[in-house]
Amino acid sequence: MARLALVTGGQRGIGAAISEELLKAGRKVVASYAGNDAAAAAFTERTGIPTIKFDVSDFEACRAAVAKVEAEHGPIEILVNNAGITRDGTMKRMDREMWDAVIDTNLGSCFNLAKLVWDGMSSRKFGRIVNIGSINGQAGQYGQVNYAAAKSGIHGFTKALAQEGARSGITVNAIAPGYVDTEMVRAVPEDVLQKIIARIPVGRLGHAEDIARGVCFLTADDADFITGSTLSINGGQHMY
Repeated sequence: MARLALVTGGQRGIGAAISEELLKAGRKVVASYAGNDAAAAAFTERTGIPTIKFDVSDFEACRAAVAKVEAEHGPIEILVNNAGITRDGTMKRMDREMWDAVIDTNLGSCFNLAKLVWDGMSSRKFGRIVNIGSINGQAGQYGQVNYAAAKSGIHGFTKALAQEGARSGITVNAIAPGYVDTEMVRAVPEDVLQKIIARIPVGRLGHAEDIARGVCFLTADDADFITGSTLSINGGQHMY
């Protein structure tokens, strides 16, 4: 029977590529989204992947969503924590609301969803969790103390949780994408974009599919000896 994957933020950008790649690999997939009902409906019509709307930063909303997904589709055996937002600003301009929104959505959601699927994965002695971090969580980025802190937190969260899940057949890994040719990056002024590309040794932006293939690899049944790792997919821009 095909394993069920829940992909948060799974109907746009990198998340959509992850959802589609997992489906192509024979998994059942449910994609979550936060607000755009029309886009979600169009995604489902195009791919056949069902979507569910909830706020990943709200624990009780996550609890209700996980219960609904499992009641309708079966146990969640693969979790991809991809949902994320930005609220950029220097420390001088950043307020507490901007900080909390990014920390709660990008990092808090990883706790919320992992917590809610953990017991089921443990009882079945199988689970795959992949958390989407960022090159900016590894190297930092001007004007993104909230985003960099959340993404850096994801990398630490991944390593600690992997130790808890190892004996129960649950692997927990992270992927740290570099600059990917998404809608957000394409909105960057052309001169700035060219400067970014100039710093990438392979000479191009990443594609969402590059990240999706990494997720597919880490969530395979036979990837059971890989846990606590962060896979950097950034074209060589940041190596450590």
